[in-house]
Amino acid sequence: MNAAPLTTDRDPDLGNARATGTVVSASHLRKAYKNKVALDDTAFEIPAGRIVGLIGPNGAGKTTALKAMLGLIPFEGHMSVLGRDPRTDRDELMRDVCFIADVAVLPRWIRVSEAIEFVAGVHPRFDRARCERFLQGTQLKPRMRVRELSKGMIVQLHLALVMAIDAKLLVLDEPTLGLDILYRKQFYQRLLEDYFDEDKTILITTHQVEEVEHILTDVMFIRDGKVVLNSEMDVVGERFTEVLVNADQAEAARALKPLDERALPFGKTVMLFDGAPREQLAGFGETRTPGLADLFVATMKGTYA
Repeated sequence: MNAAPLTTDRDPDLGNARATGTVVSASHLRKAYKNKVALDDTAFEIPAGRIVGLIGPNGAGKTTALKAMLGLIPFEGHMSVLGRDPRTDRDELMRDVCFIADVAVLPRWIRVSEAIEFVAGVHPRFDRARCERFLQGTQLKPRMRVRELSKGMIVQLHLALVMAIDAKLLVLDEPTLGLDILYRKQFYQRLLEDYFDEDKTILITTHQVEEVEHILTDVMFIRDGKVVLNSEMDVVGERFTEVLVNADQAEAARALKPLDERALPFGKTVMLFDGAPREQLAGFGETRTPGLADLFVATMKGTYA
């Protein structure tokens, strides 16, 4: 394809113009390991009071970007998290940030009560009473060990620990990895209903696009260490159009330079367009707003970068 790059990075220096403020501002980030450049002049911003999905394949730079935000690795460039530099102000920063990895981080030998004690001891904004109130509605008992719990009960414990932390920024790194789809949906729905409010910002990294699409307010796609899409979900719906193109209209549609296309049976083709007027595209066939997964796959192909 010869279409223009999909990148919509905004200048991080303009982040303060947002009425809601900016929680994370990054520009010119670079992090190189021995055999790989993980972040390559990366730039992005995360507004306050949003649920942002940082989505990319394995090795794209998601985890490295998180580690930079959390002050866990040295890096080149500019990074501000809640107005602080994570390289020099990490201790102060982590009072307002909660980082939760996947549920597998809970040791199998630990008891429910011990998990609560541990989180209470390491995070100053942990509300034990709130955690215990949430657990009252479950079958979890203080003396139970993680190895005795079903997957659903592990999700409930994980949720109780997360939702009892009054953090300004909650960072979730593949939080439902290894869980069945039922429990993944339960985790995100409870997070949305019982935790999120306008004073909190949630950043979720995942490569399982469909499971987070319905709760995101913003999305960032990362590929080869660069953010190649940074947009509000409402804008994504307005900007991109998928067309089920009739066979006799395929060449005319290609003249508008679709970002991607894929063949279907019976001579039909699905084409993805960026910014083309829907009224014009309707002449080629049935139009619809693409799912985030389809947009993600097209982006990761990199045919127009």
